[in-house]
Amino acid sequence: MVWLAPVNFSRDLRVSLNNRKILLGIGGGIAAYKSADLVRRLKEQGADVRVVMSQSACEFITPLTLQALSGYPVSMDLLDPAAEAAMGHIELARWAELIILAPATANLIARMSIGMADELITTTCLATSAPIAICPAMNQQMYANPATQANLSTLQQRGMLIWGPGSGSQACGEVGAGRMLEPLEIRTLAEQFFAQKAQASSALQGVKLMLTAGPTREAIDPVRYISNHSSGKMGFALAEAAVAMGAEVTLVSGPVTLATPRGVSRINVDSAEQMLTAVMQHIDQQDIFIGCAAVADYRVADVAAGKIKKSSETMQLALVRNPDILATVAALEARPFTVGFAAETHDVETYARDKLKRKNLDMIAANDVSVPGQGFNSDTNALRVFWPQGNQDLPATDKLSLAYQLLSLISTKITKK
Repeated sequence: MVWLAPVNFSRDLRVSLNNRKILLGIGGGIAAYKSADLVRRLKEQGADVRVVMSQSACEFITPLTLQALSGYPVSMDLLDPAAEAAMGHIELARWAELIILAPATANLIARMSIGMADELITTTCLATSAPIAICPAMNQQMYANPATQANLSTLQQRGMLIWGPGSGSQACGEVGAGRMLEPLEIRTLAEQFFAQKAQASSALQGVKLMLTAGPTREAIDPVRYISNHSSGKMGFALAEAAVAMGAEVTLVSGPVTLATPRGVSRINVDSAEQMLTAVMQHIDQQDIFIGCAAVADYRVADVAAGKIKKSSETMQLALVRNPDILATVAALEARPFTVGFAAETHDVETYARDKLKRKNLDMIAANDVSVPGQGFNSDTNALRVFWPQGNQDLPATDKLSLAYQLLSLISTKITKK
């Protein structure tokens, strides 16, 4: 479950919700009374709203109220005999364009974070490919509890939107963060979400984009090689996001275990030399080139024909420098807009700016791989993006969301160029 990240879009951006299919999941908290007004506010803007409720939510507001406001029967049972094949969760999961959980109680958030499928709301969320927006609503101490914060962090890393909470007086008499956002605030966020999605879907329309991803393997002998820790996740996220934004994508990938994103043309390679050959065969057709692969700087001068046997306490390997794929592309007379990546462990800005200038790049995205949970093999990342006239920080988030943000930034620069 992913969502398009809000970068380079006005916070005042609005679109009609006309005919948008929104599924509202109501958890069992006192803020459920606001959900009736939320249904009304969404329908005012033309949204098609259906409602699922937990059994405990029915103690705070009746299904009949939500049925009258939405115009649809309210779903509460996981196995509903009235649903097609008695699988209402599958029907709803396929139907929704956006799922909003409001109120999302501490209990609902906890069950979502561990993938429970014990009632209709959580099961529908597991079965959907639609984006999910979580609107927390609970006592301020419950919200501040490390367990709740960890659960919210987990859901955010999976690409779910976290809308709120607000802060103020609560039904329990306490004051603090934990209030569910007001219905009009949630509607505004839904409007912004669909506006961002509509704009992003055409940001790279007609653009041909090539990128490299993953590590390279430089053979020592038939069974050994030199490589690195790159998982390819950032490059594959960029490929997936670029297709969603309208680009025609060619992905040159080193050896990784990731599935090819839908709509992406993939070329598999092992070594740096193979990657360069693949890139140069197609580069004259490209508008954008992103060098996201962690290409080995050196390769073995003489690869052994047979397995090298262990015969002494030490062994020396003569290494020679690999071709610089990024610099080669950037040096072309009719080159595409060229973006590099720089994985650093210290002095990130110094090294990134040096690489930007030395290789004559249009842009470089740098990340500090020494930060725990960020960079190689992780599902999250943060980038510091530099170009000759400026820079922008993209805070830590899941890699797909980050990919949308980086591509949105690139799209503004190629338009200006």
